[in-house]
Amino acid sequence: MVDVTEDFLNKAKTYLGEEGRRVRNYFCCGLQDFSPEPGAYDVIWIQWVIGHLTDDDLCSFLKRCRLGLQPNGLIVIKDNMAQEGVIMDDVDSSVCRDLDVVRKIVHRAGLSFLAQEKQENFPDEIYHVYTLAMR
Repeated sequence: MVDVTEDFLNKAKTYLGEEGRRVRNYFCCGLQDFSPEPGAYDVIWIQWVIGHLTDDDLCSFLKRCRLGLQPNGLIVIKDNMAQEGVIMDDVDSSVCRDLDVVRKIVHRAGLSFLAQEKQENFPDEIYHVYTLAMR
């Protein structure tokens, strides 16, 4: 598990309880600085954080994640997607990219899409949430 805030990692350990045994390591750093151990992971799950990375940092991170996968491993992104283009959030300085922009970054990282799923039953006026599986 990776987070930039030590307190969040400590709270995660408490929250997860016994299930936390499945988490091998807790890393306190930004994703732009994180390199998964090569060949160590069956699944790398990235949820609601890609908007905090620049396009180049996201691409580099995904390349490092690709190297961190075991054979037939998966990278999964679950995140908000803009309906069109890239939208800047002035409050937290994040961005929300549309699906095409994310797809281009993923392809630039040398990954191929295996599946995508749009979260259903969300109002049209909020961001769409997609789960993307790739390797």
